[in-house]
Amino acid sequence: MELYNKSASELSKMLRAKEVSAVEIADSVYKRIENVDDKVGAYLETNYEKAIKMAKKADEMIAEGKGTVMTGIPVAVKDNICVKGYKATCASKMLENFEPPYNAFVTENLIKAGAVITGKVNMDEFAMGSSTENSALKRTANPHDLSRVPGGSSGGSAAAVAAREAIVSLGSDTGGSIRQPASFCGVVGLKPTYSSVSRYGLVAFASSLDQIGPIGKTVADTAALYSVIAGKDSMDSTSLEANFNLSLASGGSLSGVKIGIPKQYFGDGVSAKVKELVMNAAKTLESAGATLVNVDLPGTDYALSAYYIISCAEASSNLSRYDGVKYGYRAENPKSLEELFVRSRSEGFGDEVKRRIMLGTFVLSSGYYDAYYKKAKLFQQKLKEEFKTAFRSCDMLLTPTSPDVAFRIGEIEDPLKMYASDICTVTVNLAGLPAVSVPVEGTKDNMPVGMQFIGKPFADAEILRVAGIYEDLIGGFKTQVKF
Repeated sequence: MELYNKSASELSKMLRAKEVSAVEIADSVYKRIENVDDKVGAYLETNYEKAIKMAKKADEMIAEGKGTVMTGIPVAVKDNICVKGYKATCASKMLENFEPPYNAFVTENLIKAGAVITGKVNMDEFAMGSSTENSALKRTANPHDLSRVPGGSSGGSAAAVAAREAIVSLGSDTGGSIRQPASFCGVVGLKPTYSSVSRYGLVAFASSLDQIGPIGKTVADTAALYSVIAGKDSMDSTSLEANFNLSLASGGSLSGVKIGIPKQYFGDGVSAKVKELVMNAAKTLESAGATLVNVDLPGTDYALSAYYIISCAEASSNLSRYDGVKYGYRAENPKSLEELFVRSRSEGFGDEVKRRIMLGTFVLSSGYYDAYYKKAKLFQQKLKEEFKTAFRSCDMLLTPTSPDVAFRIGEIEDPLKMYASDICTVTVNLAGLPAVSVPVEGTKDNMPVGMQFIGKPFADAEILRVAGIYEDLIGGFKTQVKF
């Protein structure tokens, strides 16, 4: 088996046993990128020389006995996360040539841990989208079917792992942007508890909802990457020190574990086949000792509306800095300061970003703030209380990750239909909860189907543990692509 096909856990053991070097692993992954990325289109930027230099440092760390779980492991990074020496374009014309002068907190942690950064991967522009079709720079395809989307906004992150162009990757999740592409591409994606991972160095979309998280081939790989990036950061006042016992992420029993099944996530908008496969997975967990409990989350029906009001309002504020003055795209030969602002923003942003900025500006404007934004924030508190009530009768929830499998490129042109694909994931961000998407046993139309475990705040390790047990019960995830 080629090295790029192996999991991070397998490679870490081989590195410690001196059976392989980090340089050999990096070389294998880069050869894979050269062979298949013209089909997949996951990467926006790679640098073989930088990667090999990092791999050599990783080999030195291992030789000195200083290796960690991520030492020598190739990691792809979403292009809204700062990596010094690489561009951070957010897949936008607005930041097409922007190179940050510093590393994000998570990037710095990866470098200290001896990980090998393979490059920056594609995404929906400014993380606004569910298919990666909104990228201004490149088209990314689903490795399981090149005519379909990889999901979004972390489509490049999920596609790179599924296509074996990275061992693990980093994405960001504002309303499902790690979990939905993980589901579409048949890999594992964790949206951590809000504040458990620093947002320093993440280009902001909606600051109260954004969260960086890991994507891997297996639950153990995802947990390993998470253990390196989690923790308090003095540069992010919202970050907290959370002592996660990630040894829980493997082994143990399901005896006594109560898993809630919320009926609202299995409604008419969800494909019958997806519902069937997720419920089959629930029965597998039940047969292994878990108890299934029916729970009610009535606020789910209003979550999508509240999410788009809150996220667009924050996007309107966060993206106001891109005005053609300090950095980013600048219109040529403006005749006035006002024209500089208007043309720079009109020419630099894509349609979806402009749509969300306008919606956000509208709900924050005089006369509409109370009618929309304030009500959405009040609903957010109500939703958090609903989750608290649900967790009194269960330890975690189990739902589909997405209403259906990956759709075909260009199939959904109506923005409202595209937004509806987030219905299963946005509640988690509104409530600040952890959730992990894992592939279920079985497919629909030969495409992967994902389900998500939603946990209590800071129960990240526990949902990873149960996801890992499910992985073992079905004999591991079969995410091999055809090329």
